[in-house]
Amino acid sequence: MKFQDEFRDRELVGNMAANIQRMAQRLSKPVNFMEVCGTHTMSIYQFGIRSLLPENVRLVSGPGCPVCVTPVGYVDKAVACTADPTNIVATFGDMLRVPGSRSSLMEERAKGADVRIVYSPLDAVALANANPERRVIFLGIGFETTAPTIAASILEATRLGLSNYLVLASHKTMPVPMEILTADPDLALSGYLCPAHVSTVIGANAYKPLAEKYHIPCVVTGFEPADVMQGIEMLLAQVLAGESRVEIQYRRAVSWEGNSKAQTIMERVFVPCDASWRGLGMLPGSGLAIKPELARFDAEKALEIDPGEERENPACRCGEVLKGKLSPFDCPLFSTACTPESPVGACMVSSEGTCAAAYKYGR
Repeated sequence: MKFQDEFRDRELVGNMAANIQRMAQRLSKPVNFMEVCGTHTMSIYQFGIRSLLPENVRLVSGPGCPVCVTPVGYVDKAVACTADPTNIVATFGDMLRVPGSRSSLMEERAKGADVRIVYSPLDAVALANANPERRVIFLGIGFETTAPTIAASILEATRLGLSNYLVLASHKTMPVPMEILTADPDLALSGYLCPAHVSTVIGANAYKPLAEKYHIPCVVTGFEPADVMQGIEMLLAQVLAGESRVEIQYRRAVSWEGNSKAQTIMERVFVPCDASWRGLGMLPGSGLAIKPELARFDAEKALEIDPGEERENPACRCGEVLKGKLSPFDCPLFSTACTPESPVGACMVSSEGTCAAAYKYGR
């Protein structure tokens, strides 16, 4: 049996589903468990996890997709950077088709702008090293998972003595929005399936203040069907016992302390800052900014970027989907005006977006 097959075993998952059904019969009221990881969201839709759960155990998708939570204003800044023909804008592929106020990176590339897809921030550093006469601007988005690699790219550019490598930074950190959503009475959250990729870096200890302050169970869960189902079992066990603590289901990848080397690299390059989230607004201390002593690599500090007036399509409901207050199926644009081929909102663009997952597996 392949390693992956072990966590997709139908009999095992079926037994877990039966156990969850038994546990749910003891609940005094329905529970809402939120996942805040785009890979979890995709897995839940792909494997039909919701169909295995009783009606009083509900899964809610939160702001777990880094492309989706990136605000329109940032996309506008990225598009504005393409206006200078001496610039090379380097980006991960998911950002290419995200609509801005007036255009997208894909549209600008079709008009002749030099927009290149890279698979690593170090690829962007290599571009800058190979093109000393041009400025390379890397679009630095993502959670704590990608932040260390982007920090490493700035350190590498420093080592190489590059003066033409810049990062347009929009990094987000996960615990802050989880706290905001926990305090929202409309959501009435009963527990979290904590993000696995992020947790490999920051460690499960990062969620202890949340569990202690708000008395909400937290389980760091893997991505396979058996992982997710066991995470739900563990959350239900805490709810039934009246407990609220942090547990690690995904022990094969996540520790309590996290990756100390990755944390050190981030601390060398970034400082906490307030950050704007699509749907959630400005959240204090939820972002990572490039340190002042490294400002020569900060695109916003080094360049005069005029993104123009920010505006969003008023019919797009991505903000409410990201907060877990709306299902993609409740959006009037879903699968009609908004599809993966012609997206209106970021949640339909990204491979980790809730709307993209619902479109691909949930219809």
